[in-house]
Amino acid sequence: MLACHPNPGGTSSCRSGASPRVAPGPALLQGLFNVLTLTGIYGRSGVSPRFVPGAALLQMFFVMVLMIAGLMPAGADEIRPALLDIKEQNTGLFAVTWKVPTRGDKVLAITPQLPASLERVGSPSVQDVPGARIENTTYKNNAESLTGQTIVINGLKALQTDVLLLVQLQDGTQHSAILRPGSPEFTIPLEASKLEVAADYWRLGIIHILEGADHLLFVLALLLIVSGLGELVKAVTAFTVAHSITLALATLGVVHMPAAPTEAIIALSILFLATEIIHKHNGQFSLTENYPWVIAFVFGLFHGLGFAGALSEIGVPQHEVPLALLMFNVGVESGQLLFVAVVISVMALFRRLPLQAPQGAWRVAPYAIGSVAAFWTIQRVMSFMPFAPQV
Repeated sequence: MLACHPNPGGTSSCRSGASPRVAPGPALLQGLFNVLTLTGIYGRSGVSPRFVPGAALLQMFFVMVLMIAGLMPAGADEIRPALLDIKEQNTGLFAVTWKVPTRGDKVLAITPQLPASLERVGSPSVQDVPGARIENTTYKNNAESLTGQTIVINGLKALQTDVLLLVQLQDGTQHSAILRPGSPEFTIPLEASKLEVAADYWRLGIIHILEGADHLLFVLALLLIVSGLGELVKAVTAFTVAHSITLALATLGVVHMPAAPTEAIIALSILFLATEIIHKHNGQFSLTENYPWVIAFVFGLFHGLGFAGALSEIGVPQHEVPLALLMFNVGVESGQLLFVAVVISVMALFRRLPLQAPQGAWRVAPYAIGSVAAFWTIQRVMSFMPFAPQV
């Protein structure tokens, strides 16, 4: 709407009555993201306020949920189960490793209760490593065998974490189990069950992807860029194939990359996709829009290394490495497909609803994603720079 005012001399001047555009989101995050991406934040000025379907509102909702998850103190990919590894070295002599997660300076208040027949020999050795405390102890078994005896994790019912239990006997018999708050004990059976190993690692894969806000943000950004079901299937398949390759190679020890730089590259991949969303909407060239499966494959290789790092911290039963690796990967894919299906289904539903959002609402999604990714990038780069302060 134009407001015109007469000027001296019989002329008139007109100016727009529209109020100045207010940038969505906190100014600090906008500034940080703008500096790091080197892109113009709000595109062309003077755009009249039209309305678009309410799918933008849903995008904002998904992004905000993942932002909250990603900015929680634990951060992305920080939730790790504890590990109790019991290995018989000589007849009746066991080496026990207890690895319990730490949060800051605090050790999780869980302790293993071993069978009464195990008697400690000597003092335990304790080592603090990033994110965990490791205690190594030697025990002597005063019974004929551990078969039929029960191991309990005290305090587990009060915490939302799991404990991976590995038991290896001298005769080659091996057992593994995931102890959870609802089932914090395990009775050592006569024979190991492959079905239990498969179920446990499938569940761990699902939990890892659904609790990994960085991986989900990457997938969400792909969904916001790629147009058409066919191209989306290609991109998701390429991402799946890529991270499956590096997950397998890293777990089997063929390739290795330090965890901190890997996590920083994962954060950068999300930041890159956020800028690509903006390029697409501004009519600029977008590498991801034109070659989605290539971008998904390249960055998927690094995401696979991130999955492998998580799996190595969880631990893998040496007698069932292929099975555990396969089922963990299947679990990751199951969780990923579940996330994609939910996002696509709910967005399709919202498009049918009479909801409206301002035309510029689409910008909230890429700038929110980019702001979180920028924060993660700085935080993770600082973590492996010895001269840098903690973020």
